[in-house]
Amino acid sequence: MAKKHGTPLLVVDHDAVRKNYAEFKRCLPRVQAYYAVKANPDPEIIRTLYNAGASFDVASIAEFMLVYENFKHLSAAERQQFIWDKIIYSHPIKDRRTLEELNPYKPLVAFDNAEEIKKIRRHAPEAGLVLRIRVPNTGSMVELSSKFGASPAEAADLIALAFDAGLVVEGLGFHVGSQCTNFENYVQALATSAAIMEEAHARGFTLKLLDIGGGFPARYDRHVRPFRELAQVLNAELNRLFPKNVEIIAEPGRFMVATAATLIAEVIGKAERDGKRCYYLNDGIYHTFSGILFDHCQYHVKAFKKGRRHISAVFGPTCDALDTISQAENLPELKLGDLVYSENIGAYSHASSTFFNGFPPARVVHINRQ
Repeated sequence: MAKKHGTPLLVVDHDAVRKNYAEFKRCLPRVQAYYAVKANPDPEIIRTLYNAGASFDVASIAEFMLVYENFKHLSAAERQQFIWDKIIYSHPIKDRRTLEELNPYKPLVAFDNAEEIKKIRRHAPEAGLVLRIRVPNTGSMVELSSKFGASPAEAADLIALAFDAGLVVEGLGFHVGSQCTNFENYVQALATSAAIMEEAHARGFTLKLLDIGGGFPARYDRHVRPFRELAQVLNAELNRLFPKNVEIIAEPGRFMVATAATLIAEVIGKAERDGKRCYYLNDGIYHTFSGILFDHCQYHVKAFKKGRRHISAVFGPTCDALDTISQAENLPELKLGDLVYSENIGAYSHASSTFFNGFPPARVVHINRQ
């Protein structure tokens, strides 16, 4: 494949995408899965998930239009129904132009403060609202609670303020942080959400929807507990705390696509520094390995060839010393032109690739699309 397409090459397996979506639905039958497009906005991945029946979480007009391409052929009424039922704009902060563009579609949008209520009222009064609350992100690989989320103490007041402004709050939402392996975060977040819904109901506001966000951990290695264990906890708490008439949705992104892609790169340089072998690849942290910097991910570099292994450093192609993939990779002796690979690199990787130093992102090849 590398001989045909060149390197660096990101190979996306759509069978794995479909398998992950099916596992999510099987383990959480009550939860409607809204794929977080930001994890990997490749149109082919979006099409596969659309065909599988997924809903979508978007954070910009550009992401919205990527999804829209799949159902633009429907009638106006069918398009509107799809947008209302199967798309959520979950970014709590939106500029006015975005809201004005979204308003004709009567979208479901998130908010977490009083200023956003004013903005939505002025520029997207047709939208349905979901209040995002701040919940524990303890132990999550990427913490989000410092940037987004209303405090639980102010939640009921914000709900009332939105209704008083003539808007409709459909429900609550939260995010426990990306790659959350601390299941207690979900337990606490669900309990907090149930209490807020009860308080809102006591004040005359009935909420019909709960968005439990993302954070569902991808199985990067054997140390990550199986998803079914988290699902058992979630199912028990959802059924205990929320009546059946409350719609439950979620925003899995990493879970859907992390394990669905493998990167193939080429050794373009080699040196020995302070007694350690150093290899330079034609992909790095400004490209497919960007998750090392942004998500604190560790992607192991593996060789196709066999041989005695040595602790080696692996770098990307740019002139920046920050472009370091690993200082301690266990690799056999490699030569220029050898190929290496990294698995489970489908999420928050190619999506944040750049053209830094003039080096382009990896080429993407899709397999098992049908």
